[in-house]
Amino acid sequence: MSKLKVAVYWAAGCGGCDVGLLDVNEALLEVLKDIDIVFWPVAMDVKYKDLESLPNLDVAIVNGSIRNEENEHIVKLLRSKARTLVAFGSCACEGGTQGLANLGSKQDMLKTVYEETPTTGNPQAVKPSRVFKAPEGELYLPDILELNKPIESVAKVDYYVSGCPPPVKLILRLFQILTAGNAQGPKFYIGSDKSVCDECRRERVSKTVQSMNRLYRRALDPEKCFLEQGLLCMGPATRGGCGAKCVEANVPCGGCGGRLNVSDQGARMIGALGSILTTDEPISIGALEALKDPVGALYKYCFSSSLIGRGVRVGGGGR
Repeated sequence: MSKLKVAVYWAAGCGGCDVGLLDVNEALLEVLKDIDIVFWPVAMDVKYKDLESLPNLDVAIVNGSIRNEENEHIVKLLRSKARTLVAFGSCACEGGTQGLANLGSKQDMLKTVYEETPTTGNPQAVKPSRVFKAPEGELYLPDILELNKPIESVAKVDYYVSGCPPPVKLILRLFQILTAGNAQGPKFYIGSDKSVCDECRRERVSKTVQSMNRLYRRALDPEKCFLEQGLLCMGPATRGGCGAKCVEANVPCGGCGGRLNVSDQGARMIGALGSILTTDEPISIGALEALKDPVGALYKYCFSSSLIGRGVRVGGGGR
């Protein structure tokens, strides 16, 4: 049996998913018995022409979101060559944390990054230009798109492996499925069909709370449910498969496993909060300190793929 021809591409993301692939450690040696990585820019010296000249691929694994013209072009090119396309990691599956920039316009984002951040020294407010004239000739940068998007917005995806980065056991399961050659159903998620709460060992007693606080505000009981301690935990709205590792480390789930059987992860979490916040007495806005930034809290990894997906001006005012 010939090895699978595999391409790995890093679109808009932090690169943690590439490190995640290496986190399988010695198991990588077993994986490499069945696959041949022919394109992986982060680990190999390859150029556009190398990808364009490649024959058809068996698998293309994409991490990162679609943030600029290059991301969109390469993902479409990989889709045209690959029998199977994998969305790998929260950014590829859901758009990732950079999707929060969709709350404003592209110009808003550039102004924040290049003019307003405290650590940026840029008195002339220089911003990226598509064309730069160097002594050697003109250099071109891919244009930034108006909105950040998950890769399914530009190409059909066969397998989804979410996580920031995906857990090692899910990465190994992905390669087992790919090398076995067993076709799965459309939009096949490699992970659990249950939520992170179903993998969490903490005690839950169906208690209601009167406030939702930030993590540093109170001492934590390592045995009790975060939500029932009045701390935001995205476990009820997040696909499991990670073994609730963050919760085991005494950190509430942030939601990187992505949505579970719903179209809007944040909306599902709002429903979960509605079931735990007491309705006997009115709740003040101040009691919901953990939701001071509701989009950042409830849509941290998934705003690009949410039902709204971008900032909306209300009554001609702010977004």
